[in-house]
Amino acid sequence: MIQLKELRSVFIKIPILVMFVALTACSGETELPATSEPSAPTNESVTAPTTENEETSATTRPQTESFDLMTGEGNSSQTATLHQGEGFTLYVFEKFSFDAAKGRLSLTSNPDYYVDIEPLPSDYDLEKLKTTGQENLEKFGAVTDYSGELIEHPLGFAELYLQASGEKGINDYMVWKSEKGDAFLFRLHNPKGEEASDFASPVLVSLSTVQGE
Repeated sequence: MIQLKELRSVFIKIPILVMFVALTACSGETELPATSEPSAPTNESVTAPTTENEETSATTRPQTESFDLMTGEGNSSQTATLHQGEGFTLYVFEKFSFDAAKGRLSLTSNPDYYVDIEPLPSDYDLEKLKTTGQENLEKFGAVTDYSGELIEHPLGFAELYLQASGEKGINDYMVWKSEKGDAFLFRLHNPKGEEASDFASPVLVSLSTVQGE
């Protein structure tokens, strides 16, 4: 059973036993080659290259990526697979399932352990989100605000990080921005139980890979 004191030390106060490997997105641009073909005969029709609806993604991400996770047995390299959500992508580890329609990442063996991912508009109201978060979390227990820099935490920095703990476990409400500047709302539900530690560390690494499309 994971107690509040233990989970706080995992998430905030002492270095979390997760070593996050920064992802490097592979980028490339595709240009239509310039044509220098000789003029076609008068009776021969020539079809000009079509550029309408022809779009090439400026940035692509590898289908799989490896991450170093510190476990009870030591440092372990684990592979995660790229998944597509509604307006974003992220890397998901083997023991997790991702519901793209709901934006929900959950532990496959126990879906009660989950995090909901929601892209935020560019004009989101942080104060309004904070009020909503506090109201939502109060039913789970005392609410603590950890907003700001997260020391040796996979997410690094959170504009808003509210956490409520109680007899049934821990719930987080976070507003976080990717390196590209895309903002997301994370609502994490981590019940008390034997699987709590299996969920917490990998899910935070996955969240740190969320990237807007």
